[in-house]
Amino acid sequence: MLSYQDNKTLTRTGAGTPMGEVLRRYWIPALMSEELPHPDCPQVRVKLLGEELIAFRDTSGRVGLVDEYCPHRRVSLFYGRNEGCGIRCAYHGWKFDVDGKCVDLPSEPTESNFKSKIRIKSYPTEERGGVIWAYMGQPDLKPELPEQEWMLVADSQRYISKKIQECNYFQALEGGIDSSHVSILHSGSVANLGVSRKSSSTTLLARDTAPRFEVMETDYGLLIGARRDADADNYYWRITQFIMPWYTMIPPFGGAPRGGHAWVPMDDEHCWVWSWSWTPGRDLTQEEIDQMAAGAGIHAKLIPGTFRTVANQQNDFLIDRDMQKRGESFAGIFGVGMEDHAVQVSAGAIAERSLERLGTSDTAIIKARRRLLDAVRLNEKGGAVPALDAESHRVRAASVLLPKGMPFHEGAKDALKLMEKDFEAV
Repeated sequence: MLSYQDNKTLTRTGAGTPMGEVLRRYWIPALMSEELPHPDCPQVRVKLLGEELIAFRDTSGRVGLVDEYCPHRRVSLFYGRNEGCGIRCAYHGWKFDVDGKCVDLPSEPTESNFKSKIRIKSYPTEERGGVIWAYMGQPDLKPELPEQEWMLVADSQRYISKKIQECNYFQALEGGIDSSHVSILHSGSVANLGVSRKSSSTTLLARDTAPRFEVMETDYGLLIGARRDADADNYYWRITQFIMPWYTMIPPFGGAPRGGHAWVPMDDEHCWVWSWSWTPGRDLTQEEIDQMAAGAGIHAKLIPGTFRTVANQQNDFLIDRDMQKRGESFAGIFGVGMEDHAVQVSAGAIAERSLERLGTSDTAIIKARRRLLDAVRLNEKGGAVPALDAESHRVRAASVLLPKGMPFHEGAKDALKLMEKDFEAV
């Protein structure tokens, strides 16, 4: 059970809040590179950690992330002009570069030096892996960009999507580290992840719906092993990572692309859910790409021109009771990602955690809550928070059979290392 105060600490992420200050220590996936496809293209709105921002790609190709509102009369720069290496307000023509410096004030006398005194809030950006990253913390504490596998493969080996989810980031993130629900909520829909017919993973998941959890603290966050009975001699382990502050990895199913998420706060009651699928040793097939674009697996089908899902709260996530009865989806909702989305937001934008009753299958969730709350205390004392080292992100989730009695972190050691020799996926 989480106290009211701890739940508040976890879920309040605005500037100046304890958790907001922790999250600003990390690089943030802000928008996809394709949202700003070329220099001087239309700017886009971006909301992160409660801050309303504008992103634009200037004439030289640099990406700016600045306050949405012009400091003159607080008009939105969304309606301005992206031109000549700057974003120009449509109201009086005040213009700002990617660093937030005012470079033109056509409404002021030419001899005025007023523009040298004007700046707007701006944040550094970098691009990697098809994503534009933002750093919103103290400049002298800026770390290197993380190095996760999906970021390092070729574009042809990676598929990225994002959507808006109507609950706080941690409420969504908890589902990403909860391996026990896979045997129930996703029991009918894991085939949409592209699981090979030769894989025994779905049978092993169905055979034991009450996994035993072992959780280890690491330099990046948590290593989580969910153990299920396989046969007289072996356990089936699904091993995932919680990488601070908002990343989760999905243990692979035989033959399917790998997957992972980032759960990034828009504000205290909405989050960006990033999803990525990738294949380390080959290009994604067109069939795989088409399935992802259609909303199968962890990705979602979106209302065109938006990041809002076609299946949503207003239409009860297009629940299909016949599909539910047939067992194609335990919840009657299409897609693994949308099944998660529906149940997570059904608890409200900020669930009242003091009313919940947790069991043994919630061990990883309890540990993750504690890891983030500990990071708040570390940050307040000026200490180093986990996962700032770029190389600490170089890990893989794993799905393996191991002999009973063998510690999972030892038996799966090679499978958990990025860029190590391939292993036989279950």
